[in-house]
Amino acid sequence: MNDTEFWRQKTYKNPVFLNSPEARQIRILCELTAPKAQFEKNHIENTIVFFGSARSIPFSEAKKNLAAITLEKETAGTPSQDIEDRLAKAKAALKLSEFYDHSVHLAQKLTEWSLTIPDKIKRFYICSGGGPGMMEAANLGASQAKGESVGLNISLPFEQAPNPYQSTHLSFEFHYFFIRKFWFAYLAKALVAFPGGFGTMDELFELLTLIQTRKIKKTVPIVLFGKEFWQNFINFEFLVEWGVISKQDLDLFRFFDDVDEAFVYLRDILGKTYL
Repeated sequence: MNDTEFWRQKTYKNPVFLNSPEARQIRILCELTAPKAQFEKNHIENTIVFFGSARSIPFSEAKKNLAAITLEKETAGTPSQDIEDRLAKAKAALKLSEFYDHSVHLAQKLTEWSLTIPDKIKRFYICSGGGPGMMEAANLGASQAKGESVGLNISLPFEQAPNPYQSTHLSFEFHYFFIRKFWFAYLAKALVAFPGGFGTMDELFELLTLIQTRKIKKTVPIVLFGKEFWQNFINFEFLVEWGVISKQDLDLFRFFDDVDEAFVYLRDILGKTYL
C-alpha cells in the first residue's frame, strides 16, 4: 500500500494503522469494550472464576499414560534415563489429574445450582482462562450441567488454545494480559484456585492484593483447593510471623479438599451476599 492509498482509506478500517504502535490505545479500548457489550447483551454480571494448571489432564487419561510407561519400563530390561524421566512425569501428572476431575465436578455443581436462580441476571457463571487443563475442566463442568460459561483466552506461543467447552458467544481472545485480568476481577463474585504454576499464582495474588488493599470492596470468597499443595507451596503463617501480612489476611481464603464442602461454602456465601 502506497502513501496515497494509505490515507484514502478510512482510518478505522486501516489494518496497517490499527496494528501499529500508535493505535495501541485503540486496541486496548477494543479489549475493554467488546467483552463489556457481550456481557451486557447476555445479562452476565456475576462470575465464579476458576484458576489452575494448564498442564493437567483427566484422571482416566493420566492413569492410562502411567500404566503404559510402567509396562514399557518392565519390558525394557535396563530402563533408560528417558524412561525414568517420563515415569516420574507421568506420576506427577496422575496426582495433578485428580484436581482436573475435582474442577469438573465443582463447576458442574455450581452451575446446576445457579440455573435454579429464577432471575437470570443474578445467576453465577463459571469463568476460566479458556485454555486447556483446569480451565478446560471448569468449562466442561458447566457444559455438563447444561449451562453457559465464560472463556477469557489469551494469545500465547504455547499451551494456550481455546477449549471446546466454553460458550462460543462468551469466548474472548485477549492480547493484553492486564485487560484480561480486569475482566477476571470485575465480574468475579468468587474465586477457586486449583494447583497451578506461575499463571495461577499471578492471577491469585493479584486478586488477593486487590481485596487486601480494598481496591475491591465487594465480597469475593476465595477457595484454595488442594490443602497439601497450597500449604507446601507457601507458608502463609510464616508471612504473618514476619509481619509482612496481617493475621486477618489469612481470612481472605479457605482451604478445601472436598468438592461438596467447597460447593456448600460458596453457595452459602454467594446466596447470602448476592441473592
